[in-house]
Amino acid sequence: MAHAAPTALGRQHWQMADMTHLSSGAYVRPLLLGLVYGVWAAFIQRQTGPVDAGNVFYGILCGVLFAGIMFTLARIGPRLKREVHAAAYGAFAGIAVGYLHSLTNQSILKAVVVGLAVAVGVGAAAFYRYYTRED
Repeated sequence: MAHAAPTALGRQHWQMADMTHLSSGAYVRPLLLGLVYGVWAAFIQRQTGPVDAGNVFYGILCGVLFAGIMFTLARIGPRLKREVHAAAYGAFAGIAVGYLHSLTNQSILKAVVVGLAVAVGVGAAAFYRYYTRED
């Protein structure tokens, strides 16, 4: 009887990470989340004062930085080991949320604790996702 030849499942994953043509979702997701992050940062930094050009520029700068880092993580992440990949997303989320919390004029210790809690939670969830979907 003829049997199907075994295939390496991991190859498709590596090929998809190295593709030069990206889907629209690879651009839309970081842009939308960057937009939300930028608006949120500008809103917190404004502190119930009037909206001025400085707030708008601050929001755009925060959103562009957030989207750029997120796009880079999504592009480089599949090439990393699952532990490092999860730790990178955890650190990114923790730093982003901790920075937003630091804009509220709370103590820096509270911002660090909130950032660490988010980093541990996101890192654990990302590790679980990458561990259970391993090829």
